Amino acid sequence: MAEDPVTDPVEAPPDTAELQRERDDYRDRWMRKSAEFDNYRKRIERERREQSDQAVVDLLQELLLVVDDFDRALTVDSGDGDSAYRKGVELIHGKLHDLLAKYGVRPIVALGADFDPNVHQAVVHEASPDHREGEVIGELRKGYTINDRLLRPAMVKVAKA
Repeated sequence: MAEDPVTDPVEAPPDTAELQRERDDYRDRWMRKSAEFDNYRKRIERERREQSDQAVVDLLQELLLVVDDFDRALTVDSGDGDSAYRKGVELIHGKLHDLLAKYGVRPIVALGADFDPNVHQAVVHEASPDHREGEVIGELRKGYTINDRLLRPAMVKVAKA
């Protein structure tokens, strides 16, 4: 005959306080694991977003090298015979700038501005009595921002007294 587990004299019922402590311990462990998992999920999402943003930045920096080549090509005077070719290059150049603007890439206005090391990279310092100290007097390579973040600093020539 099987004995009733509640009335079994060998095994007494566990203490209620001990059961509550055990329950609280399990609940505490569960809460900690839930918080750890939530933090892990948020960290993974942030890392994915950062990787995606970095991939876009890398692509845009490579694309800006092509924009630089177009800028240089458009500064060359090719004469009257190549006006159709020049017009084609200007159209491509315009479309490229429109595409960059669509994704939040904006050129930094450097000429005439005060030198700002946050957005300018001084390559040349030149004495110039016609300009104020620290004024950007030449732009060797355009700088760009993407959504108010620096994508590439402008390489500039700065006036000195």
